[in-house]
Amino acid sequence: MVLPFSRFTEYFMVVAQTGSLRKAADQLYISVSAVHRQIVLAEEELGIALFERLPNGLKLTLAGELLFADVLNWQKDFKITQKRLNEIQGLQRGAIDFGIISAMSDSFISTVIHSMHQQYPWINFNIHVMESDQVAHAVMNAELDFGIILNPKQQHQLQINSFIELPLGFLIPKSHPLANKAKIYFSDILECTHILPAAPLIIHDLVVSLYKKHDFNPPHKIQCNDIRMMISLLKQNLGIGMMSYLDADPYIEQGEFIFRPISENGLHMITVALCVAPKRQLSKISQIMMNQSIEHMEVLKSHIQQYFQQETQLS
Repeated sequence: MVLPFSRFTEYFMVVAQTGSLRKAADQLYISVSAVHRQIVLAEEELGIALFERLPNGLKLTLAGELLFADVLNWQKDFKITQKRLNEIQGLQRGAIDFGIISAMSDSFISTVIHSMHQQYPWINFNIHVMESDQVAHAVMNAELDFGIILNPKQQHQLQINSFIELPLGFLIPKSHPLANKAKIYFSDILECTHILPAAPLIIHDLVVSLYKKHDFNPPHKIQCNDIRMMISLLKQNLGIGMMSYLDADPYIEQGEFIFRPISENGLHMITVALCVAPKRQLSKISQIMMNQSIEHMEVLKSHIQQYFQQETQLS
C-alpha cells in the first residue's frame, strides 16, 4: 500500500524491492530520472546514503534497511488509520435504510444492492417496500436515507434528486401475432384477452381513463392487482398486458416480451423519482448507493428514449 502523502516513500520502496532504478521506473510507469531524482533529494535531505551503487544494481545501506523497516511499519499503521477514516465515513460499518415502491422489486435496485454488497460486504441493508406516500412520509421524517416514489408531489420537505418519466404501453409475448406489428391500435386488440392492472395499482386509473376515452370495454379481460402475477399470466401467453415501462423493463431486456408504447394526447406518463429530505446529512455509504441508483435511472431513461426512437422509425 502506498502512503498518499509521500511520493518518495512509493519510489523508495519499489527501488528497494527491485534493486534497480530501471525496473522501478517500469513498475511505476515513470522515467528513470524521476525515480533517481527522488532518491537523491531524500539522501541529501537525510544527510546519509540509502543505497549502495553497485555495477549490477542498487543495494540498501544500513540506513536504507532501517528506513525500509520503518516504512513497512508506517504502512501497517496507516492501514489502521485508513480503516478508522472509513468507519467515520460509514464505509466500514452501519446500514443503509431506504424505501421503494413495490414496482421497484424486480428493477435495477437489486442490481445496485448486488454491486454495493460486493464493494462493501460489511454494510447492512434495510429495505422498506411500501406505498409511495408512505415512502415519501418516511423520507421527510428522516426515517429513511432516501426513497424511490411514484408521481411525487411538490413539497419543500422533499428534494427530488433524479426522476424518470415512464410511458404506458402494451406488453406482448414474443409468440403473440401482434408482436411483429410496429404500431398497435385499439382496433388491433378488439379480440385479444386484456390483462389489466386493478386497483390499487397506480396505473389502474390511467388505463381506465384511456379505455373510457376510446369508449372501449374489452370483452375478454383478466384484472389483477399484482404486476408479477400479470407477468406470469403473460408468460403463459394468455393475452396482452397494459403496464408501464418500469414494470416491463427487466423482461424486455431479457427479450421475453415486446413493448409498444402508447402515444396518446393527454395520456400522462408515470414519474418515478428518487427523493431525499433536503437537510438530511447522509452517510458516505448512503450517498454512494444513492448515486449508483441515479446512474441506473439514467440508463433506464436511455432505454426508454431508444424505444421511442425505434417506434418513430418503424411507424
